[in-house]
Amino acid sequence: MDNNVLAVVNGQNITQKDLDEIISRFPKERQSYFMNEQGKSQLLNQIISFELIYNYAKDNEIEKDEEYIKRLENAKKEILTQTAINKLLSDVNVTDEEIKKYYEANKHLFKEEDSVTARHILVNTLDEAEEIKNKIDNGMNFEAAAIKYSTCPSKEYGGNLGSFTKGKMVPEFEKTAFELPVGVVSEPVKTQFGYHLIKVENKNIGSIKSLEEVYLIIKNELLNERQSYKFAEITENLKKEYDVILNYNID
Repeated sequence: MDNNVLAVVNGQNITQKDLDEIISRFPKERQSYFMNEQGKSQLLNQIISFELIYNYAKDNEIEKDEEYIKRLENAKKEILTQTAINKLLSDVNVTDEEIKKYYEANKHLFKEEDSVTARHILVNTLDEAEEIKNKIDNGMNFEAAAIKYSTCPSKEYGGNLGSFTKGKMVPEFEKTAFELPVGVVSEPVKTQFGYHLIKVENKNIGSIKSLEEVYLIIKNELLNERQSYKFAEITENLKKEYDVILNYNID
């Protein structure tokens, strides 16, 4: 139950609801840690510790400490300022129609890049590469050949390089990988690292993401843009209401 009292510190109840609210403030990936008894117990002990320190601070008049007063005023200023900003910008909005129009006019911005999934075998000389290619053409498994002959650390994974887009590999390697048909083993390709045999396992032709996929991205971008414009407009108007004296030039 939410009102189940888990501990009492100097007359102050710490309830299950208090614990749940604190857990909810953690990132999602961290929240699962507090779902078991050990995690909850550790968190409860931390809450108790904070309550004890809080009581100590009250009883020892830490509220009168200059550092506390300064930090409190700074915090109040930040909260008050942010609350005012939220209110001043509360009427800024973006409609579904505006989001759709932006998407239609800027589809090119949401195109996924072409990618290739490939394996390779890297050796030092052309003779080695040609000999291994001949063995693969005569039935040797490419992955087994990579494990046995390749000098690249990827040999541990059968030469697997995973998926990559253009610009991620050296030009000679990239050109062959993107031109090579799926399942075909390339002729030896020379790069600054040596000689490669490349086998493409999959090709993904980049497609344009749907409106549903990018809806929130567009909405947030347009909203931020309009809020920034209005914020600048508000502050310029406020400069006419309140004195601003600059003692140095701002570039």
